[in-house]
Amino acid sequence: MSGATGTADFFYREALRLGYVARSAFKLIQIQKQHKLIAPGAAVLDLGCAPGAWLQVACQNLGPLEKGGLVVGVDVKKVKVPSAHCDSRVRTVCTDVMALMKQQARAMSPQERGFSVILSDMCPVVSGITTRDEAISCELGMRALSLAVGKIKVKESADYRETMERFQTSTGPDPDEDGVLRRGGSLVIKFLENEDIPGFNKFCKEKFKKVSLLRPKATRSSSREIYMICEGLR
Repeated sequence: MSGATGTADFFYREALRLGYVARSAFKLIQIQKQHKLIAPGAAVLDLGCAPGAWLQVACQNLGPLEKGGLVVGVDVKKVKVPSAHCDSRVRTVCTDVMALMKQQARAMSPQERGFSVILSDMCPVVSGITTRDEAISCELGMRALSLAVGKIKVKESADYRETMERFQTSTGPDPDEDGVLRRGGSLVIKFLENEDIPGFNKFCKEKFKKVSLLRPKATRSSSREIYMICEGLR
């Protein structure tokens, strides 16, 4: 088999062979290989963690048990921690990320000090209505961003102001203005490609030392998903 379908089938078969619960594991494997976001002993928050493949990859990169670390997966669906590639440092919480308060998220972290890495693989259930799907994708991305960096404050003169203000309502009413990502930490957000991504990109470049976009090799050819990788929270 060749072409896009063959590539998709390759990652599906590899996931089965290696004990991953989904082919999406290879997306995080590539991100980790290129950017080394998850260090031994890291505290990782995985938003939209179903079915658990990113929990597996995150745990694999925590190092041996004595290094410590934690992986917390959050999803609106109840997710069972996979038996393969996960150990006692992995747990899941069933709740809607769009309603998750920062204090609740911080309480899930070690000593309530926040997380060193936040991963968001959240994506809308694709309706086929492009503008609707893009808008929901941006709302999910904005939610992950606000949980990570805190209250979104946009300069009056910023050329990305319109983009950020359009999705401001998705950050929800939250009295806690501080984010749950530790200084120096990293954030990964999945988006569906759309015209608002440059605005998110410019905002994130002010908050992080390095921001890049990646379309992992394991992404289906029919998918418009792309990952924004933000490293080194200022």
